[in-house]
Amino acid sequence: MKLKTLSIWIKAVLLGFAVCGAGILGFAVPSIAKSLVAAYPEFASAYIPWTIFLWIAAVPCFIVLVLGWRIASNIARDNAFSLANAKLLKAIAILSAVDAVYFFIGNIVLLLLNMNHPGLVMMSLVVVFIGIAICVASFALSHLTSRAADIEDENRYTI
Repeated sequence: MKLKTLSIWIKAVLLGFAVCGAGILGFAVPSIAKSLVAAYPEFASAYIPWTIFLWIAAVPCFIVLVLGWRIASNIARDNAFSLANAKLLKAIAILSAVDAVYFFIGNIVLLLLNMNHPGLVMMSLVVVFIGIAICVASFALSHLTSRAADIEDENRYTI
């Protein structure tokens, strides 16, 4: 597969994630929350805090999609193994770790404020685990990309 084609596929997947994320945050979550509030009026006080919590949690995810787009653009320019991509991957790792910690702490705070259920906190650990897994994978890829960029630079100057 050519690098340009690979870049297009990566961008298509990233665009798909962005559309799905926007749809979930913009339509599905508010719709489900409103139906829950209608069925269980005692949850009305948790509607706004949960909505704000989820929107804030989504911001790093959309930033990661933008960084992924930049990596795909670098791949299209035959610049896959570069220090720029290593830095972008490191930024993705940091953002995913921050988001995972925020999501965990936010769930605990909402639980302590009696706006969450212990079962939801337990299920949110899956999301936290996925965030940490993305963090570790991104850090590993950042390190490997940095090493590959160094090797590529050494080979440029070798006759």
